[in-house]
Amino acid sequence: MPTIKKFQVTFDCAEPERVARFWCEVLGYVVSPPPYGFATWDAFDRSRPPEDRGSWFACSDPSGVGPRLFFQRVPEGKAVKNRVHLDVRVATGLVGEERLAALEAECTRLVGLGAVREQLLYDGHGACIVMRDIEGNEFCLD
Repeated sequence: MPTIKKFQVTFDCAEPERVARFWCEVLGYVVSPPPYGFATWDAFDRSRPPEDRGSWFACSDPSGVGPRLFFQRVPEGKAVKNRVHLDVRVATGLVGEERLAALEAECTRLVGLGAVREQLLYDGHGACIVMRDIEGNEFCLD
């Protein structure tokens, strides 16, 4: 059996393009090219029935290393804690106050984009900050 190395992470959400653009800013990702045969996402959306317009959107790592993120509209809102979440690695290799400062700086930037800070987990050495994206999905700054 071959080992699978490529995968995408799929988010259920109410506003796919809005959430995708938020994650582009968080991760330094770019909007994925529109589906084959379309010059723009707007052209693709205009080709679809009105009820399907804006029903999905995608973004990707410009270096090609990270997974593609796919956002699909679902009718129900988020009701419980995520079973899977992203850890955004912004302080790798840092410890103590230096780690905490890097996490706090990134937290401030993401709050400016619409994220919500939930909780700081800090033991004097290791730390992470639990946050929520613009639709309430949990993620951690690590």
